[in-house]
Amino acid sequence: MLINYIKIAWKVLLRHPFYTFITLFGISLTLTVLMVLTSFLDHLIGSHYPETKRDRSLYIMQMLQTDSSRSSRSMGPMSFKFLTDYAKSLKTPERVTLCTFINSSNAYVGSQKIKLNTKFTDADFWQVTDFEFLEGKPYNEQNIANSDYVAVITDDFKNHYFGNTTESVIGKDVEIENIHYKVIGVVKGSPVTRPFTYADVYFPYTTPKSNYQRSGFRGGYVAILLAKNKSDLKAIQDEFQNHINRIPLPGNQDGFKYSVLEVKSDPYLENFIGTLLDGGPGLRTIFFGVIGFIMFMLMGLPAINLVNINVSRIMERASEIGIRKAFGAPVKALVWQFIVENIFITFIGGAIALVLTFIIIQLINNSGWIAYADLTININVFIISILVCLIFGLLSGVLPALRMSKLNIAEALKA
Repeated sequence: MLINYIKIAWKVLLRHPFYTFITLFGISLTLTVLMVLTSFLDHLIGSHYPETKRDRSLYIMQMLQTDSSRSSRSMGPMSFKFLTDYAKSLKTPERVTLCTFINSSNAYVGSQKIKLNTKFTDADFWQVTDFEFLEGKPYNEQNIANSDYVAVITDDFKNHYFGNTTESVIGKDVEIENIHYKVIGVVKGSPVTRPFTYADVYFPYTTPKSNYQRSGFRGGYVAILLAKNKSDLKAIQDEFQNHINRIPLPGNQDGFKYSVLEVKSDPYLENFIGTLLDGGPGLRTIFFGVIGFIMFMLMGLPAINLVNINVSRIMERASEIGIRKAFGAPVKALVWQFIVENIFITFIGGAIALVLTFIIIQLINNSGWIAYADLTININVFIISILVCLIFGLLSGVLPALRMSKLNIAEALKA
C-alpha cells in the first residue's frame, strides 16, 4: 500500500511540472536554511578538530567578583597562579591545561606587516587538544622549564611568513614583536570560532609578555579540564568547587573589595551559553528553547504557504476522492494516503536541500569568512535534517488531509 501511495504521489508531481517546481522550491529552500543553521550550530558547539574531546572536558573561562551590596562587579579571565593553585592541583582530571585567550601581535616580512593572533600555553595543551602536526612537534615541559624561545605556528602563518613553500621550516627563525623564536612545529589551524584553541602562533607560557608571574586572582588565562571518562565530570566539578569554597572572603582585587567570588567549571555548551546569557540556571533549556522556537518559525511560515498549495492540489483531485469514497474507501485511509504523499514530496525537497546545503557549506568553508571553518553534514546534522523533513511534511500535510476527509461524496463528485 505504501508503494502505491508513493507511485500516486510521483504521478501527481509529473502531472503539473510548474506547480511541482514551485512546491519543491519552497520546501528545499526552507530546509536548506534549517540544515545550514544546524550545521553551523554543530560547528559551534560540537566536538570537532582540534577539540575532539569536548564531551569529556570542562572549561573554566572567567571569574566573577561582586561587592557586598551587589551593586558592582568585576568579571574576566584568571591569573596563571590562580588556575595553578585551584585547577591544576585537582586530582580527579586526567589532565589540566592552562592557556591564554587570543593576544594580538605583529610580524613583518620585508615591509609587509602580518597581524597575528598568539596564544601562550603549557605543555599539557597539546595533550588535551588533538592538533594535527604537519611538521615537527609541540614544545614540552623541558622547553618551558628552560624558557626556550620556541613557537608552534599554523600552516596559514607559515605560508604568509615563509611563502608557499613545501620545504620544512622546522628550526627556522620567526621574528614577532622584535623577539626571535625558533619554529619547532607546524599545525593545521583551528577555526576562529573555537577561542580556547584558535591562534596563529603558540608560545610556551614562560616566553616574554605572557604575564604568567602575576600574583593576583585575575589575569589572562583560562583552563580546560580533561576527564578520564564522561562519568567523572561531576566529580571534577565538585572537587574544583571545594577548592573555590576554601578561598577566604571578603577579598580585595586591585582595590576592588568583593564579598562574592564565583568561578565555574562547565561543559562547553553551558560555558558558551553562560557567556552569551550572563549565567543563570536552566541555560541549556533556555538556549535550546530559543533555537527550537526559531526553527519552528522558520518551518511554520513556509508550512502555512505549503498548506494552501496542498489544499488546492487536493481539491483538484476531489473527483478522485469522491469516486474512492463511493467505492467504500475509509476516511482514515484517504487521510493517511495524502499525508504519505506529502511526506514523500517533502523528502524529495529534503534531498535537494541536502545537495544545496553541501554546496553552501563548501562555499562558506572556502570563502574565508570564518578562518579554518569546517562546517560539515555529519551524522548528527543528517539525523536532525531527516527529523526536520518529517516534521515539515506532517505540518504541511495534516491540515489539507483533514479538510479533504470532510468532503462528502456528492460535493466531491461535483468538483
